Amino acid sequence: MARVVVNVPAEAKKGEVIEIRTLAGHPMETGFRRTQLGELVPRDIIRSLVCSYNGVEVFRAELHPAMAANPLLTFTTVATESGTLEFRSPSARAATSS
Repeated sequence: MARVVVNVPAEAKKGEVIEIRTLAGHPMETGFRRTQLGELVPRDIIRSLVCSYNGVEVFRAELHPAMAANPLLTFTTVATESGTLEFRSPSARAATSS
């Protein structure tokens, strides 16, 4: 399960470009490590991160195995109205920030 830390401006005016920074903390598993009993630990990596603003997708990143274990992603969007940012990843439960 990933834990996403989100940094957004405390206030933004309508039409202003805002910077959103995310840090996705995740216990990455390559699928090559073994347990004490010799069994392979299943592969568990972040494959993508999607951000929606009031239900509209504003950012999507497709990540690959060479990505850092806890990727820091920064992107911008235009503040059109007050709303909710929702972050999704196929290898993690959704995280929401208002």
